[in-house]
Amino acid sequence: MRWLKNLFGGGETFAAVDLPPAQAAALEAWRQRPAEDFTQPHFRTRYVVVDVEASGLNMLKDNLISIGAVAVGGGLIDPADSFQAVLRQEQVSSHENILIHGIGGSAQQDGMEPAAALLAFLDYIGKAPLVAYHAEFDQAMIDRALQRYLGVSLELPWIDLAWVLPELFRERIDAQVQLDDWLGLFGIGNFLRHNAVADAYATAQLLQVALTRGAARGKESAQVFMDTEKARRWVRRGG
Repeated sequence: MRWLKNLFGGGETFAAVDLPPAQAAALEAWRQRPAEDFTQPHFRTRYVVVDVEASGLNMLKDNLISIGAVAVGGGLIDPADSFQAVLRQEQVSSHENILIHGIGGSAQQDGMEPAAALLAFLDYIGKAPLVAYHAEFDQAMIDRALQRYLGVSLELPWIDLAWVLPELFRERIDAQVQLDDWLGLFGIGNFLRHNAVADAYATAQLLQVALTRGAARGKESAQVFMDTEKARRWVRRGG
């Protein structure tokens, strides 16, 4: 999604980051991890489904509060292969915002040191393809936090199910709709809405549906899903 960088290129500029030696070493270790082969079949690929909670919806100004992630490997969800972190906030988000995601002021103030939380997230995801629903927001919030606290950009591909699913299920929903519409269509529940890891878990179940349909339709890899998304965006947005 290089267009995101163009869109946000004139936004906030962060000072250079001087990490402590241990954190710098952890970041370099992640950088040196080998790239994944995105042409491998779905069921030989580890996908990481990501969801975030933030202090608001402004991708240029609001802060990342929490990250939730759930892996889908071999087409299966392993509940033990998940990630959740609340980033410590210098200023607690508004009462109205807390009512949405449920992360109270004390939890925000007692969260993980942001650089440590983000390094733990990088270690968890490795170089896997990332998946989200309406991925632009998740990607933008994570990239801003990475630039602010670690001085890096993620540079990993994202797959947005909001664009891939309508292409796979044109006979059911051939339009851009909300996540809850797809969850309802396939009878997928969400045990705690607007909780990052719970939303990621529900979206991971939706990804399983997409992987099965994709394999049956000859769309058998992460790369094909990325190409499918790109083509649908191009058509729907008039090139």
